[in-house]
Amino acid sequence: MLMNTHEARLDALRKELAARGLDGFVIPISDEHMSEYVGHYAQRLEWLTGFNGSAGTAVVLTDSTLSPAAAMLVDGRYTLQVRDQVDGTRYAYANVPATSVAAWLAEHAPEGARIGYDAWLHGSKWVQAVEQALASRGGALLAVEGNPIDAVWHDQPSPSAAPAMVHPDAFTGESSQTKRAAVSAWLTSRGLEATVITALDSIAWLLNIRGTDVERTPVALSYVIARADGTADLFIAGEKVTDELRRHLGNAVTIRERAAFVDGLRELAGKRVAVDPERAVDAIFKELARAGASIVEERDPTVLPKAVKNPVEQAGHRAAQSRDGAAVSRFLHWLSVEAPNGTVTEMSAADKLQACRQEAGDLRDLSFDTISGAGPNGAVVHYRVSDETNRTLEPNSVYLVDSGGQYPDGTTDITRTVWVGPGEPPAEVKDRFTRVLKGHIALATAVFPAGTIGSQLDILARAALWQAGLDYAHGTGHGVGSFLSVHEGPQRIGKPAGGQAGTDQPLLPGMFLSNEPGYYKTGEYGIRIENLVLVEERVIEGAEGAYYGFETLTHVPIERRLLDTTLLTRAEVAWWNAYHARVLEIVGPQLDGAARAWLEAQCAPV
Repeated sequence: MLMNTHEARLDALRKELAARGLDGFVIPISDEHMSEYVGHYAQRLEWLTGFNGSAGTAVVLTDSTLSPAAAMLVDGRYTLQVRDQVDGTRYAYANVPATSVAAWLAEHAPEGARIGYDAWLHGSKWVQAVEQALASRGGALLAVEGNPIDAVWHDQPSPSAAPAMVHPDAFTGESSQTKRAAVSAWLTSRGLEATVITALDSIAWLLNIRGTDVERTPVALSYVIARADGTADLFIAGEKVTDELRRHLGNAVTIRERAAFVDGLRELAGKRVAVDPERAVDAIFKELARAGASIVEERDPTVLPKAVKNPVEQAGHRAAQSRDGAAVSRFLHWLSVEAPNGTVTEMSAADKLQACRQEAGDLRDLSFDTISGAGPNGAVVHYRVSDETNRTLEPNSVYLVDSGGQYPDGTTDITRTVWVGPGEPPAEVKDRFTRVLKGHIALATAVFPAGTIGSQLDILARAALWQAGLDYAHGTGHGVGSFLSVHEGPQRIGKPAGGQAGTDQPLLPGMFLSNEPGYYKTGEYGIRIENLVLVEERVIEGAEGAYYGFETLTHVPIERRLLDTTLLTRAEVAWWNAYHARVLEIVGPQLDGAARAWLEAQCAPV
């Protein structure tokens, strides 16, 4: 029997937990690779609760008479969305990082509770924190054999069987053999014999392969064990392996069934093995420990090289950004014509934007689900439009669209906030927009010494908002992959967050980041301005040490109707005019007719 309501699914889960002698269970958005975006088979949290954001965790206690008997934990990006999608009579809402699963269980789990978790979906540090919290109440955290969600999800999809694809060196700028040799040297220098690589984008980067197993992220479900002698084992389902892939990987990479991965871990008995606790699930640590391997916690050796893009990747990204900028500009021109008529909806706008990208050529996928937020929906930071929430872009309102494309030469991510005319925007909206712009410019023009971390720059993006008593509840910048994940570490720009991946990573030349300050007025509108930037060296006469800055990579007009020029300094006006001159230079030759005329008007100096 198919479960057709979230209420019935929750009841079915509780029966399964009771049958297993568990007092509760924790359900994250995760897969066996601790991915941000997961395949359909791993969308357990959405199936159970209805929540479809990219970050969140549910805790379900078996006894439904407890109050609360379940909770949904999300961060500031999803505080509005979770209330729209998850039944508040069945789940208490909790905010991260103000609380955590460990803290919630320490307060609400019954004394002596036996709480289950899937060791293939959680990190070892998370496990340690929750074990300590439950021990304070005489309870225990127990790894389950087989996920209880899977036991009651009767129409659960199977993992993708799509073939893995070779990603040519013409796009990567470096062969897989060279990358594997670097990992081999890294292991040898540390006296290590092997490393377990589990992050899907790390595997894709190391082996120069891509896939279609996860929507919006071109990766193939697999694991890698790389050794100090330069060899490696790739664990991947047999139906995904092609003759081209075998030729590409060569004799140094042994292809094994994905189901044999645990056997591969056990074969590391007695060896010194590097494992990344931020990216490898608890089950991997447990299997290695049982096998008698000596585990050394080290960051995945591909993470930093992957983040520092080589000249070929940088050039490819600029080419992708040029095409993408033209596509988004065509869309914004179309929007300026159609939206004031009151006939455009969030869904039709998102569809049109995707069509513009497809027409631009070589679009493989979107880089994430388009955030198409009209009016109050724009205030939901990671809003995802649905049939139930779809709004019309009403005349004289604010519309926010955050989107991106996956191209073989680059991954894009851009947010534009526009005014749907024909009337004039309210003074408050212009003020908020211009303060967000001031923060964007401050970050775009920042010059900083080598060794600077993103949290040291974050205040630049917020200062103009803070002066008016305003702020936003998300980070200012995230790393971006090269035809890989649109959210890539280890670099980030945001408020200091103890223990968060990337918090202490210095920014290095070659890193891509987003620059995306915002402002959100609940129930009314949202504002965000996002471009991608590249960390580059700055030559300063007389400088004492190395200094860096940002090259702006995204070239699409910024909404001039929302601009309050009285709030801008001369330097900010100069930045605006120089930026739009560059937009016209790059995008102009790709447009013609009415779209070209619109672009010229948008790029005229202020």
